Parts: sequence; structure tokens; C-alpha cells
Amino acid sequence: MRAVQNLFVLYTGGTIGMLQTAEGLAPASGFEARMRGWLADSGRTPSFAWRLQEMQPLLDSANMQQANWLAMRDAIVEAVEQGGHDGVLVLHGTDTLSYTAAALSFLLLGLDVPVLLTGSMLPAGAPGSDAWANLGGALDALGRGEVSGVQVFFGGQQLHGARVTKRHSEAFDSFCEPHRDRHGVRAEQIPQQLRYNQPRQPVRLAVQPLFPGLQAEQLDAVLKSGVQAVLLECYGSGTGPSDNQALLEALGAARKRGVLLAAISQCYEGSVVFDIYAAGSRLRDAGLVSGGGMTREAALGKLFALLGAGLDVAEAERWFALDLCGELAE
Repeated sequence: MRAVQNLFVLYTGGTIGMLQTAEGLAPASGFEARMRGWLADSGRTPSFAWRLQEMQPLLDSANMQQANWLAMRDAIVEAVEQGGHDGVLVLHGTDTLSYTAAALSFLLLGLDVPVLLTGSMLPAGAPGSDAWANLGGALDALGRGEVSGVQVFFGGQQLHGARVTKRHSEAFDSFCEPHRDRHGVRAEQIPQQLRYNQPRQPVRLAVQPLFPGLQAEQLDAVLKSGVQAVLLECYGSGTGPSDNQALLEALGAARKRGVLLAAISQCYEGSVVFDIYAAGSRLRDAGLVSGGGMTREAALGKLFALLGAGLDVAEAERWFALDLCGELAE
């Protein structure tokens, strides 16, 4: 751990910087001036130099796309390698903050600086807002010293970037790390093609929850939609309709066509362990790879990083099953 000396603040939009418009709250530029004004008014003097950059366009995070993640990655890498910054603070909307934290966790593998994300449930300046408390807490954490990697600071808590999820639509402590079973095997090293400075490209992904009544033709339509990977949210420890032969055949055919099939549990806590039940073993045999105790956000971010790096399906499956940054193992 080391204290940050030269902080890069990346303002992406989100509630924290929103102002009222005729159509409702919307992201607004000029947050650097507001932040400097707050620091002066509150008598806070950061122990480090800092510079703020606004992403263009500023986003309500409900509009977040893979291209925006790649733009964030590029801005962060440039700030560190060209600008000499040794810490990063990302200001982000709450709707997709946990998805971005997970994606950046895998897009920035090997980057030896702390990256902290924060935002707020109410805009800065609104009565009773949590914005300045979250921002101030994040700045204090970076000033004290942080380990490298991606984390989230929100509601007085510091959370792992590849384990965090949003649990509440209104509460100030709306983010948490659900208790997922994490007993995965850590990768001995990060391959060069997965490091932060390697090219990436967008990936076509889909999420399909299993539910009573899901028809094989419905699932087959998703599998044949041109996706490169499908994340199945299974029951319990990784079970599904094992007596539906047509559904199992649709999965098997998709895997033979080169679609990566990954499985996580629908449960808030726990993990996928296929061999507990025959209903899980049949899904594994159809071509699914276990996501262990990963959250939806972590699994999607990892699939995006692996396939976006150009790995073939077999290589992507191998790395998906190994812990890269704490998403699968404590």
C-alpha cells in the first residue's frame, strides 16, 4: 500500500454531477469547479496533486456501453503511463457502477495503481446528498494509501471491484459484497494478452436466467442471435431443467458452434458446483463452464475481457475458471 501523490479524477457523469433540466436530472459538465469549491469551503486540503478529466459524452450510467468501458480504460492507462498519475478516482452513476467496477477490474489487470470508483444516490448540492461524503471518503482513502486494483467506495464502505453489486435502489448504502462462496484456483500469472495495455474489442454477450417454463426454442433463439457467449443464471448450485432434452441439445449445439456457455447461480449467496446434483452435471456435460461464486457483474466483465482480448473459446473457458483478481478466490 502506498499513499497517492498525483491523482487522476475521471468524471464520467452520473447522479453525483447531475443538474436539473426541463426533462429532469441530467449529467452536467463543470464538476471540477464544483469539486474545488467544495474542497475550499469545507477546509479540506488533499495531501496530493489532482487533475480532473471529463469523459465525452457525459453519461447517465443507465446508458453505459462496452465502448464507454474501453474509453475509460484508455483514459486511465494514458493518465498513468503518460501523465505520471499514481492513483485514479472514477466518478460514476450508480445504476451500472458495479458493472463498470467489474469490467475495469479485468480490463486493468497488471496496472500497478489503485483505482477507486464512487458516486452518489443524490446529486452534489441537493439537500441531504451523500455526494460529498462519498467523494471525501474516497479522497481520504487514497490519501492514506491503497493497494493496486479496482475498488468501490460508497456509503462509508470500501468494496472489491469484482465482487460488488447494487442491492438497493434508494439507500445510501446501496452497494455490498454478497457472500458468494469463493474457493477458486488463482492463476499463477496473468497472460500478456490479458494485461491492461493490450488491445480490446467489443463482445456480443447475453444473459439468460433459467425459469420454470423456459422453452428450448426460446433459449435457442438467444443462442443463435450471433452472441459470442451466453451467461446462464442457473438455479441453486448450478442446476437446470435436466429432463428437457431439446434444451440440452440446444446448449450442446451452441457450444459446438463456438458459443461460450458460462453458468452462475441465481442465488444471492452461494456458488455453482455442478456435481452436487445430476441436474447440474447434465448442464456441465452440455458444455457449460462454472462461474463458481462470481456475481453477474463479475462474470460479464470477465467474459468481455477474455473474448475481447481475442482468446478462442477454449482459452477463454480456461481463464474464466481461474481467479484473476479476487473474483473467484479470497
